[in-house]
Amino acid sequence: MKSLQIAATGMAAQQMRVDVISNNIANMSTSAYRPRVAEFSDLMYQQYLTPGTITSQVGTVVPAGIQIGTGVRPSTVSMEITQGALKETGGELDLAIDGTGFLEVTLPSGDSAYTRDGKLNRSADGELVTMDGYPLADGITIPNDATRISISRDGEVVAYFANAAAGQAIGSISLTRFVNEKGLQALGDNMFRETEASGPPTQVVAGTEGAGYIHQGFIEDSGVDVVKEISELIEAQRGYELNSKVITASDEMLAATTRLK
Repeated sequence: MKSLQIAATGMAAQQMRVDVISNNIANMSTSAYRPRVAEFSDLMYQQYLTPGTITSQVGTVVPAGIQIGTGVRPSTVSMEITQGALKETGGELDLAIDGTGFLEVTLPSGDSAYTRDGKLNRSADGELVTMDGYPLADGITIPNDATRISISRDGEVVAYFANAAAGQAIGSISLTRFVNEKGLQALGDNMFRETEASGPPTQVVAGTEGAGYIHQGFIEDSGVDVVKEISELIEAQRGYELNSKVITASDEMLAATTRLK
């Protein structure tokens, strides 16, 4: 009976859906996290009688035919382009992107990675780095004698000193955009890598060419909607149970068949 195999694919699909939902809920407090959504498609169909088949010499055509599906498969786990709420922290090196765009960082291998997590720190050399110590690709270094810094909405970084009233520009933080953000490869640690699907990175000034603005003293919260995720979890659980009932029913039908004399 094909129903056993078909229901098994349904259970596997709902299990993957629960895995994705659980990861979203686990990251409900992760800065700038964007939730993922599992999407599915039906498997190939067995054509017992193709629609449109001529069934008589006078040209009678079958209107619907007989097509039996073979189950479901996961097609993609895509990232939702959902921005989290901006939470004020007052931190001098906390940055939030209001709109599209990523901060570019340099990995120890020399490759570039991209993140929206703007909780930055100063290294021992005064360089702006992420929480994991990866420097911004813009190469911003804060002088040791700077009393404070200011970061404008378009990314210009200005340092202020005790012996001067006016600030001194020490660099600018740019944003990176992609044609298809969903095509980025997630690396963990709130970072992504470009792929063929995402398209090449384009560096722009914040607030121009469709990029968002930079807000100093803010952090982007997770984009997870907990109420929605719980609702999705209940639906996935019910789907799993229904598929398991199909297997139970098919097993009972097979048992009845073996009892025939």
